[in-house]
Amino acid sequence: MATEWSDDIVVCDLADEPQLSEELGDLYQQLQKRQGDEMPNVVLDLSAISYLNSSNIAQMLRLRKILVESNRKIKLSGVADAVWSIMLLTGLDKVFEFAPDKSTAIAAFQIENS
Repeated sequence: MATEWSDDIVVCDLADEPQLSEELGDLYQQLQKRQGDEMPNVVLDLSAISYLNSSNIAQMLRLRKILVESNRKIKLSGVADAVWSIMLLTGLDKVFEFAPDKSTAIAAFQIENS
């Protein structure tokens, strides 16, 4: 997982399974070490992801929970049609925020934080 850290935004370029589960778990552990104001906003770039299973969805919801508890957000970018279908079927299109690409997601965070 290529992860770019800035002061207030983390961008994660995620790989498809079998790495995806491990990468989401690693990110969760890294975020748990941060508290309150040190917690960044997160962009998950899903452009390389072709399918999400229930474990992946649960991991993403845990990430969202830890961020929301610290008044931070998560945005999903580059969502493929097959993954978008899963989001629609599960109702997660109403839970997560989406951007067409990671640059747009980063820009949205920068505008929100200015």
